[in-house]
Amino acid sequence: MEGTESEKVFEELNLNPQLFVNEVINRIDDTVDGAFEFFQEEALKLVTEDESNELKKGVSSIRSVVQGALDKQINLWEKYCLRHCFVVPEGFTLHKANTSGDSLMEDNLLADADLDDQLNSAREKLHAAGKESAELQRELHGLKLQNDLSQKNSEAVSEALQPYEQNSVHELFEEMVRAAATLREKLAKMNTKRREEFERIRKEQRKGEEFNAITFDSTEGQYMMQQQSKGLPAVELQLLGDFIADFTNI
Repeated sequence: MEGTESEKVFEELNLNPQLFVNEVINRIDDTVDGAFEFFQEEALKLVTEDESNELKKGVSSIRSVVQGALDKQINLWEKYCLRHCFVVPEGFTLHKANTSGDSLMEDNLLADADLDDQLNSAREKLHAAGKESAELQRELHGLKLQNDLSQKNSEAVSEALQPYEQNSVHELFEEMVRAAATLREKLAKMNTKRREEFERIRKEQRKGEEFNAITFDSTEGQYMMQQQSKGLPAVELQLLGDFIADFTNI
């Protein structure tokens, strides 16, 4: 890094990357030394004086192995930092401003051509998106008007058909009422006639009269019923025929 453009830039900014790297390495060495010293002190408490020398030799050997591997990794890290982390891009220059005789960095850097192109492209895309959005809004407005018109037409048709539907229901209800009244009237007449016939039959049975045959004519056809011997009176057969005729006419 010495003698390079990056070094000149950092010197102008009153910065020294090598000092930073050295400070980190010193902190690592201090941490490792403290760890092994603490380990050795605690281990000596567990052995006798005769074994302490052997323990110190063992700790020293382990420390040498660890320190060697650590130094290799630290050297690689130092090279990486100086070659990649503390290197300024090519063509980078500091803009100097003479204020009170000191060199100061400008607050804002000039935008390059690529950034201008990106901004222009973004503006064009935004403009195109705005036009497309306006077209979609117009189409949506047209669909909304069409939907409102269709809904109004549907409401007008429903309103026009409503009187006819109401009249149809009303007429059907009146027809049902008339049919029910007619049915009640016929049932009442039939019940009255049946009671009269039953009274007459009881009177005739008391007299001991027998009937041999009865002929019944109706609007639907003719029913011929005969009795050959004593049994069901002919009057009851006549009453049954009348009931069938009345029920058929309902």
